[in-house]
Amino acid sequence: MRPLRYSINLTLDGCCDHRTIQPDDELHRRAAETLARADALLFGRVTYQMMEEAWRPPAEEVGRPAWMEPFAHVIDAAKKYVVSSTLDRVDWNAELVTGDLGDAVRRLKEEPGDGILVGGVQLPQTLAELGLIDEYEFVVHPWVVGHGPTLFAGLSRPLGLELVERVEYGSGAVAMRYAARR
Repeated sequence: MRPLRYSINLTLDGCCDHRTIQPDDELHRRAAETLARADALLFGRVTYQMMEEAWRPPAEEVGRPAWMEPFAHVIDAAKKYVVSSTLDRVDWNAELVTGDLGDAVRRLKEEPGDGILVGGVQLPQTLAELGLIDEYEFVVHPWVVGHGPTLFAGLSRPLGLELVERVEYGSGAVAMRYAARR
């Protein structure tokens, strides 16, 4: 069974708006390595469309720095599954997840492979409620921004997590990886 991993960047005050995070080459290397540890990505519609807009076009079209290209290549090549009630088709090496979300994700996890990486805010909260996330990675950036969105607002029960890795970066960001306690 392949694990379902969640990874997100956030500020010290819990904001996970990607526009508040200052990217750098060291953190992009980490993100590319995290992506490469999975053989599939699971996105909700909003995250899928945001990632496709940012990473599908060639670097020269969108003015990406060269140090972002390893991440761009990994995400572009990755198999993607998209959860959406409004999209009727997707491309970019993606397919729609249909039917009951819990059942569909359990089926994906039962397939052989290295893992599935989920991103975003709303979809991971639903998957956490269903007890389907095996590992959480929070990359906390040394910023306080004073606004949201924040993670897991309204979660119905606490999540027990066990720290399995902690890495500090030159920017002051800290990546913490946790296993879900079952």
